[in-house]
Amino acid sequence: MMSALIVSSQADGNTAFSELLTRAGFAPPVICRSCSEARRMLIDRSFDLIIVNTPLSDETGEKFACDAADGLLSSVILIVKGKIYEEIAARVEDFGVFTVAKPLNRQLFWNVLKLAGAARAKAVRLNRETEQLKIKLEDIKAIDRAKCALMEYLHMSEQSAHRFIEKQAMDMRMSRREVAEGILKTYLNRMEF
Repeated sequence: MMSALIVSSQADGNTAFSELLTRAGFAPPVICRSCSEARRMLIDRSFDLIIVNTPLSDETGEKFACDAADGLLSSVILIVKGKIYEEIAARVEDFGVFTVAKPLNRQLFWNVLKLAGAARAKAVRLNRETEQLKIKLEDIKAIDRAKCALMEYLHMSEQSAHRFIEKQAMDMRMSRREVAEGILKTYLNRMEF
């Protein structure tokens, strides 16, 4: 079940948002009445969706929305007064914050909620792909370092070192990275003596 944080000092709005989120399949949302309270909450916990209903008692909510969207995999919806919508939206859109103008009707909120969910799903997928690419890059680095060690200490050609690592991986039923790390341990230890 997806989680949500509502940052709003308006009790009637909190009730309406809670009802809509529950209908949309979210767990009962956590409600904070100020940005400082919400910041403390985000230290220990993450949320799939953060709704910031401005104005708030301690700040406008714009900076908090940008901070919450930056670096987290949370979708952030910032709700502002209609007369300042264009100005605020222009400042926060580069952070990936969805901005909605008041007065807000249920259909518009529902549509923004769906867009925010789609954006979050894409961000999660891209983050997963990035992590997989980082692992592959580390694999390549370890294998290349192991090949260099084999070339230096056993005087193998690069092609022979590559074949040696692949054959060891198949014979020992290990990944090429595990074989490379074993080679590096062997030859790095030899260098330390």
